[in-house]
Amino acid sequence: MRLLILLVGVLALPGCAALMVGGAAAGGYQLGKDERSAGQVTRDGATTTKIKSKMIADKVVNAFSINVDTYADRVTLRGSVGSYAARKRAGQIAAGTDGVVDVDNQIKVVLD
Repeated sequence: MRLLILLVGVLALPGCAALMVGGAAAGGYQLGKDERSAGQVTRDGATTTKIKSKMIADKVVNAFSINVDTYADRVTLRGSVGSYAARKRAGQIAAGTDGVVDVDNQIKVVLD
């Protein structure tokens, strides 16, 4: 039985390696296409994280229905919320985050 488990594990590993290498190659390709510096990419990622963290802590905004993208200190918000107040609040959170120079609030309001 142990031999069978070992054999299955060994046979499955080459597929994992191909998946990991393929995933890394795709990530490297995307990074290679990006015109931002490594420092800017890092700052943009940190800004996105800060905004999402603030949204999660906020009582008005449902952070899990909002996508936050940051590119060169410009934030784009996408998704849908249940009220105009939540849409406005999400924009305020993003605009009030250090390092943000512009917010494109594309959040849709879906009323029940």
